Amino acid sequence: MVSSGRRWLREQQHARWRLHCLKLQPLSPVPSDLEISRAQTPKAVDVLAKEIGLLADEIEVYGRSKAKVRLSLLERLKDQADGKYVLVAGITPTPLGEGKSTVTVGLVQALTAHLNINSFACLRQPSQGPTFGVKGGAAGGGYAQVIPMEEFNLHLTGDIHAITAANNLLAAAIDTRILHENTQTDKALYNRLVPLVNGVREFSSIQLARLKKLGINKTDPSTLTEEEISKFARLNIEPSTITWQRVLDTNDRFLRKMTIGQAHTEKGYSRQAQFDIAVASEIMAVLALTDSLTDMKERLGRMVVASDKNGQPVTAEDLGVTGALTVLMKDAIKPNLMQTLEGTPVFVHAGPFANIAHGNSSVLADKIALKLVGEEGFVVTEAGFGADIGMEKFFNIKCRASGLVPNVVVLVATVRALKMHGGGPSVTAGVPLKKEYTEENIQLVADGCCNLQKQIQIAQLFGVPVVVALNVFKTDSRAEIDLVCELAKRAGAFDAVPCYHWSVGGKGSVDLARAVREAAGQGSRFRFLYDLQLPIVEKIRTIAQAVYGAKDIELSPEAQSKIDRYTQQGFGNLPICMAKTHLSLSHQPDKKGVPRDFILPISDVRASIGAGFIYPLVGTMSTMPGLPTRPCFYDIDLDTETEQVKGLF
Repeated sequence: MVSSGRRWLREQQHARWRLHCLKLQPLSPVPSDLEISRAQTPKAVDVLAKEIGLLADEIEVYGRSKAKVRLSLLERLKDQADGKYVLVAGITPTPLGEGKSTVTVGLVQALTAHLNINSFACLRQPSQGPTFGVKGGAAGGGYAQVIPMEEFNLHLTGDIHAITAANNLLAAAIDTRILHENTQTDKALYNRLVPLVNGVREFSSIQLARLKKLGINKTDPSTLTEEEISKFARLNIEPSTITWQRVLDTNDRFLRKMTIGQAHTEKGYSRQAQFDIAVASEIMAVLALTDSLTDMKERLGRMVVASDKNGQPVTAEDLGVTGALTVLMKDAIKPNLMQTLEGTPVFVHAGPFANIAHGNSSVLADKIALKLVGEEGFVVTEAGFGADIGMEKFFNIKCRASGLVPNVVVLVATVRALKMHGGGPSVTAGVPLKKEYTEENIQLVADGCCNLQKQIQIAQLFGVPVVVALNVFKTDSRAEIDLVCELAKRAGAFDAVPCYHWSVGGKGSVDLARAVREAAGQGSRFRFLYDLQLPIVEKIRTIAQAVYGAKDIELSPEAQSKIDRYTQQGFGNLPICMAKTHLSLSHQPDKKGVPRDFILPISDVRASIGAGFIYPLVGTMSTMPGLPTRPCFYDIDLDTETEQVKGLF
């Protein structure tokens, strides 16, 4: 009986899902993404959850087509073997993007709907900024997308709003604390921070933690000396060192610089500040890298927002706001379950900026998905921008945080991008493509494959096999496609496969799925690029030279000063998250192909201590996008009769 019970349990854990996949009927020409999404009827999310082995009390349903998954699942499946871990990265893209999300979705549709292999896609949640600005949504495209695409792109379950609220609560706490410290005596400040309530004065738990940090071993508020009261009550924030900005999930160029505190009630305390886009908040990076509610609370408390007048870091914990931030984030930590056009499961969770942060979806979504697919299954997750940015950060930052080891890299390329790298004319969003991109041009493709070869070499630095996925457009010729695949294999790719998922769905990526499965069987010899114990400057130099191909780096006085400060404050052993343009391997967006012998300028260095990385700024980086002359919102509307959204893409 015991043996029978064990066998039954084993079968339950490792069995292939009994998944009801949705049928596709692709049309030609391919309709808009929104039309395709709307033509498919998704399964009820509770049905999908049951099909992939989730219990009824492990999901929280939001409407009919999306749900949050509770973290208790990880405890239930802790003895379950993980599936194979696949990262989708890309070559240096054009401003139009080359389809990493589309390839990710097409690959899992092929694995599960056509090869009957358990697979999960793990994607970032898109920001409202691009959705209403230039780029549009990020649900994939054509017949390889997440549905319903309007729910994917608009609000989802409110995670970004929770981050916005938490971020701005912390921003308000900083300026309020400075105001009160500037306008009150030590005694008045202390009496308000530790008030007498019903005749009793007590420290809160977070205040006790601050006392301990200060080396004051007292629990009775009445026993502190005047010196201890001053030490406890005053953070003495130096306003010029404040790094914490307010955020908003809308592109708004006029919030890039502003002056706050101009009302007479602020008693003359004003300073220059700015807004960032919400997904650039460090709280988003924390959400993406955390592995539990306890870990998230600790990371939120460690976030450094400024330095005091003695040069020591001031944290969210010092401001007493850690618990409140955690309360605002308690639901956002749960991954969001959705589905592809063919009814296969997708986790949509976190969306950190791929420049100043690491640009990958959450560790928690990946960990849960790896348990759910079982030992023979696949989890396919996506990294932002080219392999030189998103993939490098995935390996050196996310894999360190998660402890997970990748099995395969899928490197997405397009003939369009390769022609640009071969010397083709500039590609601009909203401007029709030049004829070089719509007509066969073998020489441009051949010349541009240098960028593909370089990105393959970057992946090989980490010891992971590479499969190139050529995302085929209707204007690509057979000769161009064959040339790219041949040159990719010559450059060391395990395989190179043309993909047609955009026009026909998972069926068009079956060859890619087979190649990925075969590559995963080869075994990964994964290794990190650098040792964390190296000095900050040496870690930056290693990335610049080994990944970008730079001759050396050049630090501004400001950057060197920050490095010295972070090292002195004890943050020198953190990984590096380079903030660099995604449009070139170098710091200059117009330098295509494989730039050589350049000096990489580091203009500034900042720290995300809660998330757990140092981020050097290569040149100038905008953390608040602006709207173009004709934003996407011109085409977005609501049918007030049917309540259907129109114009999303």
